[in-house]
Amino acid sequence: MINDPILTAIEDPDAAETRREALGYVTEAFAEAILAGIESDSFAHAAIFAAFQELVVSYGEDHVVAFAKTLPDRIASGEFSIAIRH
Repeated sequence: MINDPILTAIEDPDAAETRREALGYVTEAFAEAILAGIESDSFAHAAIFAAFQELVVSYGEDHVVAFAKTLPDRIASGEFSIAIRH
């Protein structure tokens, strides 16, 4: 795999606290949208779209494509699952 600055940024332990704080803001926005009557899957799609737009601005299309190609394995391994897998 190419040296991917997105994955390097994700794996940076010094940025972990900032990522946790950012996730808190996203979680709050998600809850507010649901309280306003927006369906959770609609908000999730919009959030993913907005996130990819920001990543493209920051890193460019090629790096975002490389990052996106890592997602199927990460999703299948449960990295994004909240519930305990049996």
